[in-house]
Amino acid sequence: MDFNIHIADLIKIKNIDNSGLKTLIVPGIKEGQGDYCLPCFKLAKALNLNPNETAKAVLENLKESDYILKTEIIGGYLNFYLNYSLIANDIIRKILDSGDDYGKSKEGNGKTICIDFSSINIAKPFHIGHLSTTVIGGALYRIYRFLGYNVIGVNHLGDHGTQFGKLILAYKKWSSKSLVEEGKIKELLRIYVKYHQEAEKDPGLDIQARAFFKKIEENDPECMEIFQFFKNITLDDVKKVYELLDITFDSYDGESFYSDKMQGIIDELRDKNLLKLSDSAYI
Repeated sequence: MDFNIHIADLIKIKNIDNSGLKTLIVPGIKEGQGDYCLPCFKLAKALNLNPNETAKAVLENLKESDYILKTEIIGGYLNFYLNYSLIANDIIRKILDSGDDYGKSKEGNGKTICIDFSSINIAKPFHIGHLSTTVIGGALYRIYRFLGYNVIGVNHLGDHGTQFGKLILAYKKWSSKSLVEEGKIKELLRIYVKYHQEAEKDPGLDIQARAFFKKIEENDPECMEIFQFFKNITLDDVKKVYELLDITFDSYDGESFYSDKMQGIIDELRDKNLLKLSDSAYI
């Protein structure tokens, strides 16, 4: 129930439009001084009375309602106290009558909403940092569907960058397909940590890693096969978590999905003179 409208409908004063009153009624100004109140200052001008007299005039012409437990006037404010027991009974009855459809609506019919959540990183374990976005995003996904929206849930994967060149190099040097199939995410994490340990001793590894990532960007068949292997291992692992949480996605398109779509954006930026050269790179 909209109590602004309900309270306004209870007020009957000659020459006063009730539809305008509902905009004047607001939640209680101070704690302990009513659930809703009618500040009578604007109304006082229309009635040519002071605010306190106006509050008394409203109260004298107020129709009774089982939903209003009591009223009081304080300094030009007419305060309304709600009957919580009656309201609670109404809500519980409505919940019981509606069952699983309680709160359901069609407000989203014909509208689409896209929710990007979880957004895990490929070749890394699902960790506590991903949990909040996964749970909150999953809840919003359900809520918007319940309200009639066409919802698209996107797990925008972190699957692009030099780290994958590092991982491929580490895989070739210190691991194998069988070891990754056996150890899964733990093995990928092991060789990634080892890479950084070795790179501190041999900075030349970073040059080799960048070369491998460049091959990924160029769709080199061997590198793309290894990269997809890492991706499948990761998704197989994290989907166990999603199943436990009952979370689903409509898309797993991550950063790498857009790598072949960047040139058009770069061309547009260049055409609009929005790029400048800095340390051999356009920014």
